[in-house]
Amino acid sequence: MLLTALLAVVVTAGVIVAVVLLRPAAPVPAGEPGVPPVSDGAPNAPGVDCGDSACREISAMTVGGLPVVLLADDSGRQGVVRIGADTVYPLIVNDMGATLKGDSLRCFDGVTPVCLVRGEVGGGSAGELFVARGGIWRDTGKPYFSDAGTIALNDVTADGIADVIVVRHECPGAQTGSARCQAAPVLAEVYDVARGSVGCTRRYTAPSELRGWPEVRLAKADLRACP
Repeated sequence: MLLTALLAVVVTAGVIVAVVLLRPAAPVPAGEPGVPPVSDGAPNAPGVDCGDSACREISAMTVGGLPVVLLADDSGRQGVVRIGADTVYPLIVNDMGATLKGDSLRCFDGVTPVCLVRGEVGGGSAGELFVARGGIWRDTGKPYFSDAGTIALNDVTADGIADVIVVRHECPGAQTGSARCQAAPVLAEVYDVARGSVGCTRRYTAPSELRGWPEVRLAKADLRACP
């Protein structure tokens, strides 16, 4: 009897220890120490993805009364845009292989607030546009590409809303990025954020001949029909 009771105590104790050891740990709630918020270059908060590295602030501006922050991983190859306190947009230019830097964010606080995120891509630059209408920001969903290395914002049409300026080589019949195309003259094509292309400049021998290069500044009088 005594031996049987001792064995029962030992077995019971073993079961209790096993249950304690196998019980999963409780999840750490968001906001606990070790999960710092995204701000001032700090690592990223849960739910914001910058690839395999923590998101870090690389550029910020205020437009339309809201802070616009560009966040990216250490390599600048994966990033997001945060507008306001908690609205985060993934970037299409990530999928194009763009590298984001401190000068990648440009904003224009006009009648319609506009922000451009641009990054270097092999052989040129890629840009993505965000526009606020009725207080609501949206990604236009159509990336821009410049094979001459520059995408800029400027109110070319003088309507109080920034236009997108894309500098490109004019090389019909040649493949973009080829030696023949890179040696061809360049022009700047201007896009209204609502209506699309509104015209082009004349041809130039080199991009540096464009006024304000690399932050190209144009006037409506510079435009003509695109070739």
